[in-house]
Amino acid sequence: MKPDTSMTQLLEQLRDQLRHYNYQYYVLDDPQVPDAEYDRAFRQLKALEDEHPELITSDSPTQRVGAEPLAAFTQVRHEMPMLSLDNAFSADDMYSFEKRLRDRLKLSDEIPLEFACEPKLDGIAVSLLYENGQLIRGATRGDGSTGEDITLNVRTVESIPLRLIGSGYPERLEVRGEIYMPRRSFTRLNEEALKRGDKPFVNPRNAAAGSLRQLDPKITAQRSLEMCCYSVGIVSGGELPNSHEAILRKLATWGLKINAEMAVVQGAEGCLEYFEALSVRRNQLAYEIDGIVFKVNDIELQQRLGFVSRAPRWAIAHKFPAQEEITIVNAIEFQVGRTGAITPVARLEPVFVGGVTVSNATLHNMDEVERLDIRAGDSVIIRRAGDVIPQVVSVVLERRPADTEAVQLPQRCPVCDSEIIRVDSEAVARCSGGLSCAAQRKEALKHYVSRKAMDIDGLGEKLIDGLVEKELVHSPADLYRLHHLQLASMERMGDKSAAKLLQSIEKSKATELANFIYALGIREVGEATARTLAMHFGSLEAVMSADEEQLQAAPDIGPIVAQYIVSFFHQVHNREVIEALRAAGVHWQDVEVDHHELPLAGQTWVLTGTLEQMPRSEAKKQLLALGAKVAGSVSKKTDCVVAGPGAGSKLQKAEELNIPVMDEQQLIALLAEYNQ
Repeated sequence: MKPDTSMTQLLEQLRDQLRHYNYQYYVLDDPQVPDAEYDRAFRQLKALEDEHPELITSDSPTQRVGAEPLAAFTQVRHEMPMLSLDNAFSADDMYSFEKRLRDRLKLSDEIPLEFACEPKLDGIAVSLLYENGQLIRGATRGDGSTGEDITLNVRTVESIPLRLIGSGYPERLEVRGEIYMPRRSFTRLNEEALKRGDKPFVNPRNAAAGSLRQLDPKITAQRSLEMCCYSVGIVSGGELPNSHEAILRKLATWGLKINAEMAVVQGAEGCLEYFEALSVRRNQLAYEIDGIVFKVNDIELQQRLGFVSRAPRWAIAHKFPAQEEITIVNAIEFQVGRTGAITPVARLEPVFVGGVTVSNATLHNMDEVERLDIRAGDSVIIRRAGDVIPQVVSVVLERRPADTEAVQLPQRCPVCDSEIIRVDSEAVARCSGGLSCAAQRKEALKHYVSRKAMDIDGLGEKLIDGLVEKELVHSPADLYRLHHLQLASMERMGDKSAAKLLQSIEKSKATELANFIYALGIREVGEATARTLAMHFGSLEAVMSADEEQLQAAPDIGPIVAQYIVSFFHQVHNREVIEALRAAGVHWQDVEVDHHELPLAGQTWVLTGTLEQMPRSEAKKQLLALGAKVAGSVSKKTDCVVAGPGAGSKLQKAEELNIPVMDEQQLIALLAEYNQ
């Protein structure tokens, strides 16, 4: 029997009623009807939907749980990166933070600076995407650029509306927040685990993370998670208020939960007062927090302040004092990082601190080892700095055994036996066996195939990981020994992809000397330095045989870079890989050396905007060939700016500093004149 219009209206009326009840209960924390009334409305809706399944909608309150378990999570690329926050650990840090903001904004001390304050929930950062008011995707923060699609799981969280209430929301709205497990839910979860004989969770954060990453959303639904919103990401097809606090309060009117402890204060002094007040009540809150987040409240000021590479300049997380414990150092070992950094690591007698069991702590570098005077057998104080990274705070010298010995930096790499070098101006020691060291293999290969190096299209990060893990590739030379069957059998590869990749590998054999030098991945030898070496020495043999003094005779090659170059070519393993590459057919033309000064030597140029006739990479290449340094930002040291259509702040700064500016046609004419 076909349902009539009145049935459709009744269903929608019940859904709106239940959404309103949910909003009062989970967002406002102020239920207006008893549970029995909610249950009656829910049962009535469920019965009608069972009778008319064709009228069930994905945003119905009955549809929070019911999806089939997943085999695995898929990846989500964030349209706008989810950045992390810089940390403050003291009052001085907060005063310094405000001073940095005032200096950048050119605000005098008399002008008030408002900060929005929010408890820093100890949970998992997530992104919710709404289109026309309907939840279409939930994702974890991941690495900030890419997260996991957890849509089915976030749909089970009662404080997350499947459809926004009210009106006026943007057509596309990305809401960001923290999913966490309240203390009462955590206690109940662990009590149930112990009754079953299962291992309990260590802390609410781990419990929340484990719950969100369940492939079966029915399990997530049983964990009583909650979410508080703290910001927005993508906003299109609508506008939001001009202050952070007002944006959050607007989100609340649309059915999204925000933190009731949120406040707005004046200056660092107000932030510190808020921090101290909430510190006193920290253990009385219904959830775990590990600090307070302070954000410049004015959105226009946020936009003026902008971002650094990994964090907004306008926000900071003031962490609570770290928890500390004492334990014993069983041994100090040295690990080799992906870029060759040699890192001393303290192996500890396991100790429970800051909610986790700690058995290892990085010592960062030999300067830190020497500062602490740490030795195997010592008793040490361990702190979970910022509640995240285990840190050795100090050695308890009164407990030091009589037979301890000072730690010495090894002379040879523990992985490949290449020489370890440590230049005077750097704290980090490094393995010099870049091309042959197993610990650096993946990074060396990823760099070797990159566009500005050997430009092997189709050989991405995941494929390189797979080839290394299957032990098909040990060095760049092995890439040229791969055959069709090996590649076609790799995950997400097939006959066509394998054939295309083999063509790309074959094509890469014909390269330029500068590209090859850059592809070797020598420390501190970037694209410009590689080109300088090629143009100054003319051949790889000349570069390989040059001593530090000869290298420093080349433009912009200082003593540290010269030391890295000599050390790299001194390693027999690296020379063997280079010979194997040449034997595989990698070749280039030697460069005709002209030691007359290049016309743009010593000059710094900046490219900005869109170049319509010449790719920016080609313009940069030609400028480098004429001796110029091509920088990414404009400063007083910039000699010329090339501005194409769409040039913005760099062009504006050049004009403010009276730096010469030319357009693309003038650049092309200049390059033609020099290249005659």
